[in-house]
Amino acid sequence: MNFNWTLFLEPTPYGDGVYFDWLWNGVIVTTSLAFTAWIIAFILGSVIGIMRTLNNKFLNKFAVIYIELFRNIPLLAQMFLWYMIMPEMLSGSLKTWFIEDLDPNIHSFILAAIALGLFTSARIAEQVRTGIQTLPVGQKYAAVALGLSKVQMYGYILLPNAYRKIIPTLTSEMTNIIKNSSVASTIGLIDLIGQIDRINESTNSIVEILCGVTLTFMIINYSVILIMRIVEWNTRLPNTMSGG
Repeated sequence: MNFNWTLFLEPTPYGDGVYFDWLWNGVIVTTSLAFTAWIIAFILGSVIGIMRTLNNKFLNKFAVIYIELFRNIPLLAQMFLWYMIMPEMLSGSLKTWFIEDLDPNIHSFILAAIALGLFTSARIAEQVRTGIQTLPVGQKYAAVALGLSKVQMYGYILLPNAYRKIIPTLTSEMTNIIKNSSVASTIGLIDLIGQIDRINESTNSIVEILCGVTLTFMIINYSVILIMRIVEWNTRLPNTMSGG
């Protein structure tokens, strides 16, 4: 069996460069989707995680329902639910613009980012809750003794320290969100996975394409891991993390 490992350097049939350019466009879409979804997941996850540590029964119960809902429904099902239902929930000119006028790839990108962000936020919420609850209780007492409000206590003391403790698990979620972004191709997004069929239709070299895409995912995720290791090393808490 002959393999054509130089296919990514061959010109495309549309004269818009070489196949590597298509692969690179897929990398840009995938990383942009993962970054956008991560922002959504981190913000919502932090808010829901804080709710899980409050004594307010209503907020605590809401957070539990939110986490169980988004964590226990498969991402693929959530992706299709958002793709099929959300556009129908809009009305008037906004609905017409979103469904008919918006570029199909941007349309899919927005819905995929929302679905992936909400799915991941439920996991981050539990990590934030765990990070806060594993902090020494003396930190809360010290904040109260200093006369800090609850918002100040969380903003200045608990959250900064909790984030530092959960950096390893957050790193895992960052790599997971990059890998999970591949599900977005099922709703029509031309991301890194979506480029597989596009390139294969012109080259019929599926093995080489899959190897190239796999290697690309490995490079992206390993880069994230290296960056987060540097962040972890520079933000570690003495006496509360291994090696501190």
